[in-house]
Amino acid sequence: MERKKNGWRIVFVVALLAAIACAVSAGWHFYSAFRQERQMAQLQQEVVRTTEAETEPETVFVGEMEGEEVELPEDIAQEEEEIPIDFAKLQEINPELYAWIEIPGTVIDYPIAQHDGQDQSYYLTHSMYGEKQSAGCIHTQNLNSKDFTDPNTVIYGHNMKNGSMFKGLHSFEDRTFFDENRYVYIYTPEHVLTYEIFAAYETDSYHLLVTYDFDDPEVYERYLNYITGLESMYVNIRKDVEVDKDDRIITLSTCVGGRPNSRYLVQAVLLEDGES
Repeated sequence: MERKKNGWRIVFVVALLAAIACAVSAGWHFYSAFRQERQMAQLQQEVVRTTEAETEPETVFVGEMEGEEVELPEDIAQEEEEIPIDFAKLQEINPELYAWIEIPGTVIDYPIAQHDGQDQSYYLTHSMYGEKQSAGCIHTQNLNSKDFTDPNTVIYGHNMKNGSMFKGLHSFEDRTFFDENRYVYIYTPEHVLTYEIFAAYETDSYHLLVTYDFDDPEVYERYLNYITGLESMYVNIRKDVEVDKDDRIITLSTCVGGRPNSRYLVQAVLLEDGES
């Protein structure tokens, strides 16, 4: 009888320790996410400039593309000289922060990092400050250049439960949201890059930049034809946006909850490269 009681005590203690471990783990993740949000708010105060454009009507941008004047739609207008990020301050915080991404309609408004070392998964587990942190940092790998001139620049971010980082990409699963939110802006020290979203869909976790040689025009063209030809109730494609092998695109990649071998991609084509 005593042996049976001792057995139950052991089971109880093990269960209690497991519950405590789970509580500690959940608490740590909550604290980490909270701390990351506080850090991001502080970073935005330090490096995001307040401009008159935030309070005044937008001005239609007129730039040059392939020798011809192009007038963008009013809802994506950008002033040529307006770079709303103080990159000098940003790179004082971390010299590996080299660009900034903003997607109107979502909370995605973050710096982009690229690690100079061999560990290209570094920013999966390190914050924009280079601190160990589960939320990581929006980043590219060194298979891409930092000037966004590659045919396909792949940008990675975690699918955070608190809605931060690239969780907002999953909003594009909804067709209405996809239709109403078309643009992505990327800022670098010298450029304002305006992209139009043309595809959003779930796919396998294969490494795009290793699987495809996008520098080969034929490979790139076949890949684009495959993407724009996708048809499914779970795939959103903007049929009125033409994308070909002469275009530059970005691919925004994040995880899919409960499916570790899947990724959700939002892809956009460059409309305008405005120099400061």
